[in-house]
Amino acid sequence: MLIEKHQADNIFRRVPGLTIKMNPELTAIDQVLDDDELFRLVRDDLARRYPRTEVAGRKSTPVEVILRMLAVKHLYDFSYEQTEQHVADSLVLRQFCRVYFHPVPDHTTLWRWAQLVQPGTLAAFNDRVMRLAVAAKLTRGRKLRMDGMVVETNIHYPTDSSLLADGVRVLGRTLARAKAVVGEASHLARDAFRNRSRSARRVARDVARLSRQGREQTVSAYKRLVQTTRASLRQAEQVLAVLQEQEAAAAARLAHTLHTFLPRVRQVLDQTQRRVFAGEAVPAGEKLVSIFEPHSDIIRRGKANKPVEFGHKVWLGEVEGGFIAQYAVLEGNPADTQQWQPALQRHIQQFGHPPWQASGDRGVHTLDNETFAEDIGVSRIILPKPGYKSPKRGQYEKQPWFRRGRRFHAGVEGRISVVSRKHGLNRCRNKGQIGFHQWVGWGVIANNLTAIGRSLSP
Repeated sequence: MLIEKHQADNIFRRVPGLTIKMNPELTAIDQVLDDDELFRLVRDDLARRYPRTEVAGRKSTPVEVILRMLAVKHLYDFSYEQTEQHVADSLVLRQFCRVYFHPVPDHTTLWRWAQLVQPGTLAAFNDRVMRLAVAAKLTRGRKLRMDGMVVETNIHYPTDSSLLADGVRVLGRTLARAKAVVGEASHLARDAFRNRSRSARRVARDVARLSRQGREQTVSAYKRLVQTTRASLRQAEQVLAVLQEQEAAAAARLAHTLHTFLPRVRQVLDQTQRRVFAGEAVPAGEKLVSIFEPHSDIIRRGKANKPVEFGHKVWLGEVEGGFIAQYAVLEGNPADTQQWQPALQRHIQQFGHPPWQASGDRGVHTLDNETFAEDIGVSRIILPKPGYKSPKRGQYEKQPWFRRGRRFHAGVEGRISVVSRKHGLNRCRNKGQIGFHQWVGWGVIANNLTAIGRSLSP
């Protein structure tokens, strides 16, 4: 049964002589999270856990506790285990999370509830936080600066050899589990359940070592690794056919795992043959860089320290006051020029008016983008033109208001640095594409809650 709150308490008053208080920033965030609409957004998602979650079963962890503990997790970039530990050990966080003197939810319980909060809910949650910031006169949405960043997925650096070894490892451990389920009752030979992960791992190490000595030796090692992978695929296909005939729930789960990973391993085999044996340059859109996070994109942004990144490009729109008013997780590696117009339209939907000043970096500039911004009523358009500038354009960009706008725009790099280091948007630790969107949403919300707390604290 889903319960909403514990009975209100004040643990500071119940401990004689206790003078501990929340810091002003956390107190302001505490008041924001008291908003009924924010509470209902999260509650509606949690209520969908089971068909009768709201009325049947034992009492759940209160919705208010889940919401506030997830906020704490992303405000301080804790893991689920660290969140449980810090809330349990701190009277201040117990009061903030409305746990009081009740047992703190286990980190696995918190993780399960967190999976239910959908990306669309988090986007609506952030919109509501922005409306509260506007109502408190912390921002008016008069200045908008935009830029993109890359949030990496939690994967190792992808090479064809390591991906093949990953595929053999996953298939091998699944076959070992399948042997316990169908081994006695099946007509399959013992070799069908053989785990070849050790052989694949050893040959993958040989590939890495021989890659320094020349192409001939590397191709020879790759042939052995491909043979091992194909053998594991044949075994998995045989076992899958037997699993599908079983009625046990364990067999269905193992069949689902094989259905998920077999196409991914085949894709890695295909791209290895095309790249290593045929010498083909496989396009980025056709490459798989992780069998565990197949949604990861290959992104080149021309950065000297990171020429290639693996994850997703995220487009941010920040307004004055340090608030990220909007964000979008992009597919592939689209040009920055394509993000300007949708971001301005989204700003009008949020604030009811265009920004007085809008800015982007050189990669956003096009004549169409400048014209669009002028047509919707943006007064100051800060889009420096890349490459050659005519004398007229040069004089235009030397105007004092344009230079001030450029200095203001530079602050978006600092905002990206803060959300990366403080709120975990450098690397997503959630799994799956939905988990990635959840991670980005919570990171942006944590930034905006922090901005509200900082602005309202004395």
